[in-house]
Amino acid sequence: MILRRKNKKGAAETDETATSAVPAQSAPGSGPMPGTAPLEPPAPAPAPVEAPAAPVAPSAPVARETPVPAARSRITPASTDICDQVRAVLQQAAEVYADHPEEAERIEAHLDRLDSPVRIAIAGKVKAGKSTLLNALVGEIIAPTDAGECTRIVTWYRNAQAPRIVMRRKDGDAADLPIVRQNGKLELDLLGAAPEDVDRLTVDWPSGDLATMTLIDTPGIASASAEVSARTEALLTPDEEQGAADAIVYLMRHVHADDVGFLEAFHAHAAIGSSPVNTVAVLSRADEIGAGRVDALQSARAIASRLRGEEKIRSLCQTVVPVAGLLAETGRTLRQSEFNALAKIAAADREFVDGMLLSADRFARELPEGSPDLPSAEVRRRLLERFGLFGVRLALPLIRQGITDSTALSAELVRRSGLEELREALTALFTERGDLLKARSALMALDSILRSTPLPESEMLFAQVEKISSGAHEFVELGLLGSLRTGAVVLPADQRAEAERLLGGTGQAQFVRLGLPPEATPDEIRDAATDAMGRWRRRAENPASTRPVADAARVIVRTCEGIIASLP
Repeated sequence: MILRRKNKKGAAETDETATSAVPAQSAPGSGPMPGTAPLEPPAPAPAPVEAPAAPVAPSAPVARETPVPAARSRITPASTDICDQVRAVLQQAAEVYADHPEEAERIEAHLDRLDSPVRIAIAGKVKAGKSTLLNALVGEIIAPTDAGECTRIVTWYRNAQAPRIVMRRKDGDAADLPIVRQNGKLELDLLGAAPEDVDRLTVDWPSGDLATMTLIDTPGIASASAEVSARTEALLTPDEEQGAADAIVYLMRHVHADDVGFLEAFHAHAAIGSSPVNTVAVLSRADEIGAGRVDALQSARAIASRLRGEEKIRSLCQTVVPVAGLLAETGRTLRQSEFNALAKIAAADREFVDGMLLSADRFARELPEGSPDLPSAEVRRRLLERFGLFGVRLALPLIRQGITDSTALSAELVRRSGLEELREALTALFTERGDLLKARSALMALDSILRSTPLPESEMLFAQVEKISSGAHEFVELGLLGSLRTGAVVLPADQRAEAERLLGGTGQAQFVRLGLPPEATPDEIRDAATDAMGRWRRRAENPASTRPVADAARVIVRTCEGIIASLP
């Protein structure tokens, strides 16, 4: 007998595990492998400005290494058969544990989780730029970015039809908080509650960007307060339960021992398993590399490319993406008054303005008599707060070279910030395989429950969990992808790169997996898949291949067969 789930809409307002008001829509899978016809890729990002006085061509393309293909396609998510199978076993488990309230509640929470957008936690050290990046992803300043009390609390941001902020205390009580916006920012007021007494905040906000992912802003690790750091660790690496997030975006200003240690602890956690497939690293505050020069992002991209090639980093995350978070946030929330102030500065004497741009102090100080007519020192100080010196240095030559309105400047700043590359990575690696990540989280959580609270029926449920985990090819792909990146399966560099690509390590679309252009025809896809299948079949059958390599090759052969079978 299958347990019928209760209607929990009444509890959704204060239950952070409930489905958001406007959940992401996904089409059911129709074959063993994802991927259908491609769409046109976005235009390449323009070249960065070389110097404040140098000409800028906003539409000029730049050749750069991109961690994830920019091309998007109409992709069928991981087969909903997996979610259906996981939902069925969870419903059976809920019936088995009906007389165990705590376990039953945890199982019901994971049933709800299957129907919610994929959960992505944003983590990193203090001052890594987590809240700023979250605002950039959402396109509104709804996460506090100062060092106030709210940055010490785990905060969930979910899509909803109407704004609402709920504070849940550690004692279980919940209260609505007032919604106050000042100067375009959402102000969070705890109504006198001490941060250490608050379990979490939930911000429901109407946002298309949140329709496909729920973002979780976490307190900084390696904080001066051990209690603050412990909140993030408890959320992502609890002792006996599956972590609250399906995936992690980890921000680091540079690779520090604390960063590596946290990621190692995250992947070594018993409930999650050792796998980098649900982690993306962000080289945050990329504009600060090279002392804020206008070519800082070029330097940041070179560093990120080097990091992506390091075995240690490869074993901890899928890719490393450089992002100038403040530039991205300001680009997505640019105000007309700010554009007007920048345009006035750009029209002034260039030699005088270039002298001001030598440092932040020079740019924001009071001007002596006889200086050009420029915005006040207070206005310039606010520009520095919003853009940073790097952003101001970038925006002024863009305006001089022909950008005449705030909309065009906004788009150009976002393109140059690296935000689009990150969004493409999140789409290709997380949201396109969101069903798979959620099902994986649910199975691991159920496995934990079965082990911690064994019942006579547990063996039957264990067998079903094992059958789903080992029988679904998507799970097998995910496991092999993690083994390749951690070094558990060793292949020559060129074969490893092809294997990771075929397994969906850079995107789920068929043409991406096969290394083809977006406009590839079904016949070209079939020929490429057949060719790849033949190569990997020979490796599987080669007597010189080790057992792990032969097993890996068979998995990839099955992947190629699935691609061919899904073609018209």
